Amino acid sequence: MKINPYLSFNGNCAEAVALYEKAFNVKAEVAMCDQIKTNVAHAEFEIDGNVIMLFDSGEPVTAGDSVMITILFDEAEKAKAKKAFDTLAKGGEVIMPMEATSWSKCFGLLSDKFGIKWNICQI
Repeated sequence: MKINPYLSFNGNCAEAVALYEKAFNVKAEVAMCDQIKTNVAHAEFEIDGNVIMLFDSGEPVTAGDSVMITILFDEAEKAKAKKAFDTLAKGGEVIMPMEATSWSKCFGLLSDKFGIKWNICQI
């Protein structure tokens, strides 16, 4: 069984996809809506075998505090973790800067400019 987060946006999903592609150095597959050509019907990208899916909702969406995405980087990926954190932080809000904690060699928590919360964690 796999569990994949599915993120919904208010007509700015394409912008979110571009940000996440840059942060994680991935290429997303994107299908645009037939009716509203600027909206994303479905997009997805993979990070080390884990799929994150996104779309533009037809209903108003607010990012919930009950959902966070955690990305675990191993020690060899320290530069990737920092790049992801710094990229996602632009226009967003750093809740906890990346630093050593009792549970991680390096951990940071932020809310990106779309209100999605991300835990960036080096194991």
